[in-house]
Amino acid sequence: MFKPVIGRQLFASFNRVLIIKLNKLIQHTLEHATNTPVLKVGVLTFHRCINYGSYWQARCLAEGLQARGHDVEILDHDSHRVNLLEWTCAFQPVLPTSVPKSDYPLYREKILKFFRIFDSLPLSQRFPLENPAQMEEYDVVVVGSDEVWNLSHPWFGGCSLFYGDGVRAKRLVSYAASFGNYDATWGLEPAWAEKLRNFDKISVRDANSQAIIKNSLGFEPEMVLDPCLQFPVYPEEKFPDQVQKPYVAVYGHNFTASFIREIQAWAKKKDLPLLSFGYRNDWADEQWLTADPHDFAHFMAKAEAVATNFFHGCVFALRNAKPFVCETTPYRRYKLQGLMAKIGGEQHLIPEGTPAAVYDARLSEPLNPEILNKMNQLRQTSNAYLDRALGTKQLQLA
Repeated sequence: MFKPVIGRQLFASFNRVLIIKLNKLIQHTLEHATNTPVLKVGVLTFHRCINYGSYWQARCLAEGLQARGHDVEILDHDSHRVNLLEWTCAFQPVLPTSVPKSDYPLYREKILKFFRIFDSLPLSQRFPLENPAQMEEYDVVVVGSDEVWNLSHPWFGGCSLFYGDGVRAKRLVSYAASFGNYDATWGLEPAWAEKLRNFDKISVRDANSQAIIKNSLGFEPEMVLDPCLQFPVYPEEKFPDQVQKPYVAVYGHNFTASFIREIQAWAKKKDLPLLSFGYRNDWADEQWLTADPHDFAHFMAKAEAVATNFFHGCVFALRNAKPFVCETTPYRRYKLQGLMAKIGGEQHLIPEGTPAAVYDARLSEPLNPEILNKMNQLRQTSNAYLDRALGTKQLQLA
């Protein structure tokens, strides 16, 4: 007999093979039964970040497009400069809080798990970030999601590839693209705006990005859902010990003292341990720093409630219909506020000084059904956007 862990690995591998075969069958059916062309699609995003949300948004978008019957690859751009910055950050992910030396081996283990899982993505042939002429040619390249247009990003900022420069595609579109913390009031230099005019369709995921496009290009782009809310999430079947008992999921770092105090008090009242995932939070009862992206999906799905200050902390709480509270930070406020505004979830954003009764309500009560209804509506409009983006060349001026 196989050991259980080996059996699970084989089962997960079998599932991946089954999904690939199913997608090929869908492609064949679409092409021959409905005369719908099968497109060669490239997804251009931040897919090698040591970040759970980045991994899942890239994978969900690629698999969501594959499920439409297309031949999809994630464009595997590579840069020594970017890699060094990314890996340095991954070893010190909670800055400005100092990282104890004892955590470095744990973060190293986490990083190595990411490296192994990256290879499971549907990647293109690798090409230099600074020399996209070496990339293959595609019918359509979809730029997004994530902060692909954030000119303030510490290592991808100013990279013109994400603005379409050098992309070898017959058609260029965006899906759930974001300018991140690049403020709409700063304006977009004409040179960058002109690059975006080469896009055939543009959609964004937050109001700040929507305002930047409207101010610089003269039209309001469509707002769509993050891929992790738009498409299914299929983690490998795993049974980690950490999620076999009830707990409150803590996802993020550098929370304020008042937020920490209220979360601790609520968890104590409910007799639930606080489990910090991916990043050290010494105020939590338990730390799980070595987990991989599949662990993350299970961790969020099985939590009793979620306390976060991360965008994808909110996204995965929403997709699993978990009670949650989120503390906004200057870096993430635009995407957090944008997400909550479009689904009617503003009450889950917790400003400093919020009374304990509000924490109790948000963490104890089920999600408002109207939030779930709004997400379902947005899935339909996001799906309709993709229908147009993959089927026409005219820029959507709506």
